[in-house]
Amino acid sequence: MAEGLSTGDLALMRDNEGFGGNGFFWVFALLILMFGGNGFGFGGGRPMGPDPATADQVAQGFNNQNMQQILLSSANNNYETAQLISAQTNALMQQSQTYEINAIQGFNQVNLGIQNQTNVLSQQLQALQAKMDSCCCEIKTQMLQQRLEDAQAQNVALQNERSNYQQSQYLLGQMGRWVGWTPEGSQTASGT
Repeated sequence: MAEGLSTGDLALMRDNEGFGGNGFFWVFALLILMFGGNGFGFGGGRPMGPDPATADQVAQGFNNQNMQQILLSSANNNYETAQLISAQTNALMQQSQTYEINAIQGFNQVNLGIQNQTNVLSQQLQALQAKMDSCCCEIKTQMLQQRLEDAQAQNVALQNERSNYQQSQYLLGQMGRWVGWTPEGSQTASGT
């Protein structure tokens, strides 16, 4: 359509439904363009502009406009759907990251608790080992002390026994010849 109705003109006519307001004006403008502007003659004389649009061309214009609106609506729907999917994907990713962070923090807490418990047990085992070493050393020392006391007591007893023997020998040596008596109190028989 060179200088006739464009698809935009047809779209304006279609958008203004009814004959009130601008809709009637466009229908009137269309009639002027179709039949020419010379005295509003119907079929009389040649129109001044290009050939008027045929019914097929008008239908094709409406069809093109409808197709463009359908394509635009479809593109808008696709865009909105993509935006919703993107928003949902972002929300799911954030939720997943939150879960991962919570899980990692939970595992870190468990590991920290195990590590602390291990440290406490290690310290208690070291304290127990030190106690065992100390106790064992004290027991050994006590046993050695008792053995020393026993040895000293035996040494004292042997010294006393030796001292008694020496005293007895000294006394017997000082008395001269000694003759023992029988336990019933009589002198032992001797050959003298």
